[in-house]
Amino acid sequence: MGAAVRDLYTDGITARRGAFAPEWADRMREDIEAAYEEARRRPGGAVGRGPNRYYVEIHPEQLRGFVDLVDHPWVRAVSEAVLGSDYRVVELGFDIPFAGAVNQPWHRDFPLPDATRHERRLTSLAFNVTGVDTAEDMGPFEIAPGTQWDDDTRFSHAMFPPREDYERYLSRAVRKYPKRGDLSARSALTLHRGTANHSPKSRPVLVLGMDAPGAGNEAQHDLAVTRDYWASLPERVRKHLCCPVVDELSPIVQKHTIEGLVMGDAEPDA
Repeated sequence: MGAAVRDLYTDGITARRGAFAPEWADRMREDIEAAYEEARRRPGGAVGRGPNRYYVEIHPEQLRGFVDLVDHPWVRAVSEAVLGSDYRVVELGFDIPFAGAVNQPWHRDFPLPDATRHERRLTSLAFNVTGVDTAEDMGPFEIAPGTQWDDDTRFSHAMFPPREDYERYLSRAVRKYPKRGDLSARSALTLHRGTANHSPKSRPVLVLGMDAPGAGNEAQHDLAVTRDYWASLPERVRKHLCCPVVDELSPIVQKHTIEGLVMGDAEPDA
């Protein structure tokens, strides 16, 4: 586990290959596609993150493999090592870049927290699981290692670096090609972007967000579970699930919009 923590504090990203069987990822994709079809039919259900690219937040009960994911030994160990034993599950959702999605602007997902700025301490993690075997023409995720510590005083909305800094990020940029069943964990502060999808296929990616106590990202999300589902969960999962327990689930209207990603192409395709 020391290697994963070191990766997160140096590169800002780490991975566990083959954490799940490909068939598990196929079921996850089925659930993602069903949730997307439901969400896109109602206002605020599917939020644009640039042309032909959407984000949807879901409830745990919409993902058959939710317990498999949050209770995976690697997920638990990384979360505890970085965020502490009282880490919280605060987000469950997915990104889908469809055919024709363009390069996103370089960005981080939220402003630099004070604990990161002053103490160089990470207070949240994003775990990602791909629904496909990623190929070059599918618009792979691109990340600039080590930029989780970058000062944001020149960033628009404290998340978007100026265009004149892009050359620096491009010089560091690493594209990721995960396969079905692979797991990754990253600091969402590390500068990253989705690239242009030139294929006819979509590239769905599940997002599981974890917080350290007091990080505050749960205010941007609306996870909930029903009473019967809560009762069915293992105690060690309930311990970390930060959400209301309700009689009936309400569809989520996405609150965590990232300004700027709807503005289109950040730069010409390479």
